[in-house]
Parts: sequence; structure tokens; C-alpha cells
Amino acid sequence: MLKYHGKSFKDKRIVISGSGNVAIYAHEKATELGAKVVAMSDSNGYIYHETGIDLAKVKQLKEVERKRIKAYLDDYPEATYVEGQKAIWSIPCDIALPCAAQNDIDYDDAVKLVDNGVIAIGEGANMPCTNEAVKYFIDKEVLVAPAKAANAGGVATSALEMSQNSMRYAWTFEEVDAKLKDIMVNIHKNAYTAAMKYGYG
Repeated sequence: MLKYHGKSFKDKRIVISGSGNVAIYAHEKATELGAKVVAMSDSNGYIYHETGIDLAKVKQLKEVERKRIKAYLDDYPEATYVEGQKAIWSIPCDIALPCAAQNDIDYDDAVKLVDNGVIAIGEGANMPCTNEAVKYFIDKEVLVAPAKAANAGGVATSALEMSQNSMRYAWTFEEVDAKLKDIMVNIHKNAYTAAMKYGYG
């Protein structure tokens, strides 16, 4: 989506709501593509780290120790922790990745994001943007990757796993990632074609 509009993740500031599987691997992919993730959250609150959130630390906290995101401050006292996750959308960013919950971004949050210069939204959770927020983003020409398309990777990866099992193959991580990328690129092409056809291009 970004590439079609002459943009990329490189050197972009990213805010991600959530710190579960989707959020963690959204961070990993965004960082791999050259971005800097400055905020993540859990149901209690969010952390903001201007120099960039340490993904290994978040993985340790959430996947191993099962601690709250606030514990990030134990290793990074210079970071900021704020109770309540809604305020995360007031942090200036180029790209917002709501990966926590349905209706995570409402109209007021959308206004804040646009005022702070957001250029794209990638829905990681199921319908994290309200209809009013999506309409506002579209009206303001912010790129929106809807959950139905952006979240297709999980289902696609399951299908790839079933294919491996039925054919008795064992693809490497890199092979699966390349196949997944092809699938996601095709989903984007179909979405882009439909958007152009119906006047949203």
C-alpha cells in the first residue's frame, strides 16, 4: 500500500496499540522495513520510548514473564508509562498500527492522529477503527489497510502450513515468509483495483 503511493516504512515513526502476538510481530516487521516503533500498550496503559521500543524486552515481558507493559521501565527508566491505553493515539507518528481491540480508534482519535501527521493506518486487530474514524481518514487522504485485508496473513499462513503437511514438505521460515509476501501483495492488488473502480483510489 505504501509502495503504491511512493512511500515506505523507512525512517517512519510507528505507534502500535497492543503487545500480544499481532503487535509484537507488527513491530518486528516494521523495524525490519526500517521504521522506529516508539509506543506500545497493554490493557493497563502504554509505554513511550522516543529512541525506539526494545522488541526483545517486550517479547521477554509478554511471551516469557507474562508481565504488564509497565515493567519495561525496569530496564528503560527513561521511557514513559501512561495509565490507560486510549491516549496512545495522541503520540505523533507517521503510521499507526492498532493491534489491540475492536473500536480502538474512534473519531476523536482519528482527528488527533491526522492533526499529528499520520499518513497511514494498518488495522492489526479486528475492526479497530470505528466507521466514523475510517471515513475521516479517507476524507483526509490517509491510507487505510483494513483488517479484512491486513489480517489475511494469519489465515494465509495457516493455509501454507496445511499445504506443507499434506505434501509432507518442510519449508524454511524464509520460504514461508516469501510465499506469504506474494499472497499479501496479491490481496493488495485486488483491493487497490476495487478501490480504483469504486472511486477510492
